[in-house]
Amino acid sequence: MGRKVLEVGKLLTYTLTLKESILQIVLKAIVGEGMTIDRVVVYFEDACSFHEESIKEFEEGVKENNPYKIRDSAEKAWNATIQATNALILKFSGKLPSSHWERRRMLRELETRFPEIGRLMLRDRYGARERLLHEAVFYEGNIDIEDIRYELEKVRAYLNDIGKLLRIT
Repeated sequence: MGRKVLEVGKLLTYTLTLKESILQIVLKAIVGEGMTIDRVVVYFEDACSFHEESIKEFEEGVKENNPYKIRDSAEKAWNATIQATNALILKFSGKLPSSHWERRRMLRELETRFPEIGRLMLRDRYGARERLLHEAVFYEGNIDIEDIRYELEKVRAYLNDIGKLLRIT
């Protein structure tokens, strides 16, 4: 059973899956209590879920020769990149970016402050996924099956690296 979004007034709240509940307990034991950590977990879990969905939709799109599913899969993979980046920035700065420009700026600041983040070149990788998945595939409709498959693997590697930084994976 997946996460359900419930609207309460103007706030959205999430009911967590069993896996997410266990992950929260473990994460709290490692880094302590706090609302920020809860949001970090939600963003990172969303990133992983979006990536899983992007893979499924891509494979369906290829099998059905459906360019719209393939393009949508690229957009889901791009969103996985955004959500993972949000988790990282929130964890290390306590702030949440409000735009792609701000996300890139905050990644640059994190790369400068934390050598382990700088070595991973996350800002460059974020920008590459933006250009190749979001712009070239989704908006421009440039569909090269092997190139998209390659990009989806790069998103997986990005999530793995961020998960290690967050100590979630």
